[in-house]
Amino acid sequence: MSGVLYIVATPIGNLDDITLRAIEVLRSVDLVAAEDTRHSQHLLAHLGISKKMLSLHEHNERERIQQILHDLEKGLQIALVSDAGTPLISDPGFPLVRAVVEAGYRVMPVPGVSSVITALSAAGLPTDKFSFHGFLPHKNSERISRLESLKNVDGTHVLLESTHRIERLLQQVNQTMPESQLVIAKELTKRHENFIRGSAEQCLQVFDQDPLLKKGEFVVLLYQSKADEMDSMNPEIRRILELLLAEMPLKKAVKLAVNITGLKKNDLYKMALALSSE
Repeated sequence: MSGVLYIVATPIGNLDDITLRAIEVLRSVDLVAAEDTRHSQHLLAHLGISKKMLSLHEHNERERIQQILHDLEKGLQIALVSDAGTPLISDPGFPLVRAVVEAGYRVMPVPGVSSVITALSAAGLPTDKFSFHGFLPHKNSERISRLESLKNVDGTHVLLESTHRIERLLQQVNQTMPESQLVIAKELTKRHENFIRGSAEQCLQVFDQDPLLKKGEFVVLLYQSKADEMDSMNPEIRRILELLLAEMPLKKAVKLAVNITGLKKNDLYKMALALSSE
């Protein structure tokens, strides 16, 4: 049998979020390559699975590639897992997957939880266009430069942040794009899951009032309406959209607005998104 590398998504908090297919794959493979074998062993024990494990993290990934390619050559079935969520998304695995693909072996995704998609689904910000930026650089000048570059880019921006840097990130967002809408998703799917919404300044006030909220893992979502689009919007078109949006879902309102105004659907959709997020 030809070797296969499975990319297996695992829970980000609640262990019951594991998929039935992920359980089946983890039971059937010959080897589990894990970012932290101790962490993943806890999940496997919860599932009643005992497997040979191999550590694969950012410091040893390139050294492990030849070993895994050799195992695949022998026909072994291997599962790659990260500490939580979908491997390769701000987690190790990219050099390995690229090497496996180039070597001609099959790579099979086993989809499941992703903190990025989980946060987007409940944030209440536009999701028709979004970009993922992971963790911003450590240096303040580089972080501010990266945030400045996002100001004029359409869509919702998704960042990851840690306990020790969340407050600094909010201060820098307040400095670079104070008008942006933020949603901070904290400890997703865990006992202390929380969504904090508002401007960067408002979110900082929430943290000042309850410093314990700064502890945990964060997905930070940013959305800034394009001021030029709002300013150039025809007052009559704006009024039509406002009336329709007050009575029906966004897509239906846009469809009806197309019939009323004769304007392009994409243009009206952008206007409706900007209005609904005001």
